[in-house]
Amino acid sequence: MEKINDIINQFEYDGTLKDCRVFGSGHINTTYLLTFDDNGNECKYILQQVNPNVFKDIESLMENIFKVTSYLRDEIINCGGDANREALHYIKTKSGKNYFVADDGSYYRSYVFVENSTTYNSVENSELFKASGIAFGKFQRLLSDFPADTLVETIPDFHNTAKRYETEFLPALNADVMGRAADCADEIEFIKARRAYCSRLVDLQVQGKIPTRVTHNDTKLNNVLFDKDSGKAICVIDLDTVMPGLALYDFGDSIRFGANTAVEDEADLSKVSVNLDYFKAYAEGFLSEAGHSLNDTEKSNLAFASLLMTFECGMRFLTDYLNGDVYFKTAYPEHNLVRAKNQLALVADMEKHLPEMEAIINSL
Repeated sequence: MEKINDIINQFEYDGTLKDCRVFGSGHINTTYLLTFDDNGNECKYILQQVNPNVFKDIESLMENIFKVTSYLRDEIINCGGDANREALHYIKTKSGKNYFVADDGSYYRSYVFVENSTTYNSVENSELFKASGIAFGKFQRLLSDFPADTLVETIPDFHNTAKRYETEFLPALNADVMGRAADCADEIEFIKARRAYCSRLVDLQVQGKIPTRVTHNDTKLNNVLFDKDSGKAICVIDLDTVMPGLALYDFGDSIRFGANTAVEDEADLSKVSVNLDYFKAYAEGFLSEAGHSLNDTEKSNLAFASLLMTFECGMRFLTDYLNGDVYFKTAYPEHNLVRAKNQLALVADMEKHLPEMEAIINSL
């Protein structure tokens, strides 16, 4: 406790510390909830120890976060909103830094705790999914004029599917270090047959038809805070992967995660399909906020982006399986293969329903 008190003393908090406890259940960062008494007013903050093994360039990561959250807060205030609830408010250290480096080399950062809020780990109904679409759509709308080129690409080519195919999937297949390629011949051929998917969005970006925007890159449901009383989405959280990218990636990854009728590692592929009601609900929410910010090419590729992000994820799972499970955590030897089959089955179902998905977007 003495060490954590030393860390706490490095930040510009208001009041006197009354309580410090471990908070949340994250698997990457260690998080603490701090409670202060400021002249009789209770103030709460989040203090996080950032995992340096996962996030190598902490300087750029935190610079990105401070730039984006500062811009968001200004935009929210200009729109008459509550910046203290609708955007995260990060706290600097007493020396004016965006984060603190402890003697052991670990990193710490802090932000104001958003009261009376909660998160959800699974999509329980279409209204909840729609609310998350509103949140991520608003994130895009508020940042539509932000100069994305001023942010650092902390994970280069994160969603460059063509590059992942050429520099990760094919080398893993050719090396076959675990002798597993024979076990997944059908999945390998499935991916190879869809090589053309990989470059479609990248080519449109290079041609200038799709702009580079600020992207979240981890648009799962549990990265949205909801008000406990109203049930409405408050703000988007977990900004560690905020960087330049395509808005289509964020939309597509949300659909990949939330509109699958089965969990990501369901082995019974008969349970895997795209829930069109959920797809429509999320698209309604997202476009209600971001619709006027996106150009026609972006809108016409939203359905395809959902397919592409699912394809990319399936390819990444299969690549890791071929490499011997060195990236994703696994619970059993075939776990990554099961995940890959699941995602590719979802791709196949999306292909069948792509005209319907596109019609839904057009209707909105």
